[in-house]
Amino acid sequence: MSAASSDPRDRLIVALDLPSVGAAESVVARIGDAATFYKIGYELGFAGGLGFARELIADGKKVFIDFKLHDIGNTVARGVASLAALGASFATVHAYPQTMRAAMEGKGASPLRILAVTVLTSYDEADLNEAGYAQGVDATVAARVRQAREIGIDGIVCAPTDAAAVRAALGPKRAIVTPGVRPQGASAGDQKRVATPFEAIRSGADHLVVGRPIVTARDPAAAARAVQVEIASALAAS
Repeated sequence: MSAASSDPRDRLIVALDLPSVGAAESVVARIGDAATFYKIGYELGFAGGLGFARELIADGKKVFIDFKLHDIGNTVARGVASLAALGASFATVHAYPQTMRAAMEGKGASPLRILAVTVLTSYDEADLNEAGYAQGVDATVAARVRQAREIGIDGIVCAPTDAAAVRAALGPKRAIVTPGVRPQGASAGDQKRVATPFEAIRSGADHLVVGRPIVTARDPAAAARAVQVEIASALAAS
């Protein structure tokens, strides 16, 4: 496993998939010190979330900007340079070779870590087939991980069900971040390839992205701590 923190709070990334900065501020306030790492995606990002990201970073939190960049190389490189200047800890790009190379160039010497997205956790074999991919999920993930490793990418985003195979192909030093994590008893929602926090960590994941099971909980802080208990159990069993 990569040199990720041993603190379960740092292993959990709370996805702030919310419609407004006000809603995000409320959730973060209710979570308090039960989380240290937050993800901002399109929904919040396009509603003023980048300004909120600066506030979180200034408050000592870590921020993952999940925009899954994919464009011509120059555009990706400049976008990543802006995220590095923001102070983000993680940023995602789609795992296409030209895009990954541009992102690594754009981050320069900053501590920003570039994560390549292999196959979305909402996709299964039928979805890839519909999109025109001749090979299935496993073969597509394997090919993209191999290319990412050769390019020197900082980490991979993959479904928790792919984590063990990705870890074997990626090696021990680079990060694996898994969305599609659902605590025991939680609904899978629109995710198709899911696992519990314990299963994901045991399979080789470093960081788990959890959104709705925490942000929509009656007590978000308690929900975050419950995920961390599973993470701690998995780390102890490793």
